[in-house]
Amino acid sequence: MVALTYLAVAASAVSGVLAAPYPEADAPNFEIGGHNLARRQGMDYNQNYKTGGNVNFQPTSNGYSVSFSGAGDFVVGKGWRTGQARNITFTGSTQQTSGTVLVSIYGWTKNPLVEYYIQEYTSNGAGSAQGQKVGSLTSDGGTYDIWKHQQVNQPSIQGTSTFWQYISNRVDKRPNGGTVTLANHFDAWKKAGLNLGSHDYQVLATEGWGNAGGNSKYTIS
Repeated sequence: MVALTYLAVAASAVSGVLAAPYPEADAPNFEIGGHNLARRQGMDYNQNYKTGGNVNFQPTSNGYSVSFSGAGDFVVGKGWRTGQARNITFTGSTQQTSGTVLVSIYGWTKNPLVEYYIQEYTSNGAGSAQGQKVGSLTSDGGTYDIWKHQQVNQPSIQGTSTFWQYISNRVDKRPNGGTVTLANHFDAWKKAGLNLGSHDYQVLATEGWGNAGGNSKYTIS
């Protein structure tokens, strides 16, 4: 009888543990733009900046919304404190009324210091893509052109530095969302000689410049 009672109590305890809510293992845990939007030149710069205009950023637990007008240069987003070759699904929309607006998976690595973009929507076609085109890849139902560009003595997550930008620019834009398989991009970059280091943050980001106006609203997983 004692043994049966013990087993019943143990089973009840296990059931309680299994039924208890728990946080999603890879839930978004980082945002840029929610605080101190004016530190472009700071040594602790991490793309948390805006220069001129109005930017209203509202983060949520699994996404964000942002409206902007007359914006000179800004980027905001939601994602993860540490990047990896995850699959990121985003759902929502972006409307552009003026200037240049882009939506991308955006992040940094250290050693080497690299700033990277996987551009899903660009109002001007190229977005941040500049420098040298080094290849292309097909992923998630679309074709991306791969670019590299060296930034010389520019702000970075490690202060003013010289570093490379790697950019995958999707040819057929999708502002309303989809899934981005980062491993496909990282592998294609590596084959093109574009090596990443240790991951810093990684977010879905909305960026605008040149008197940018419009709005974005997304959830991510």
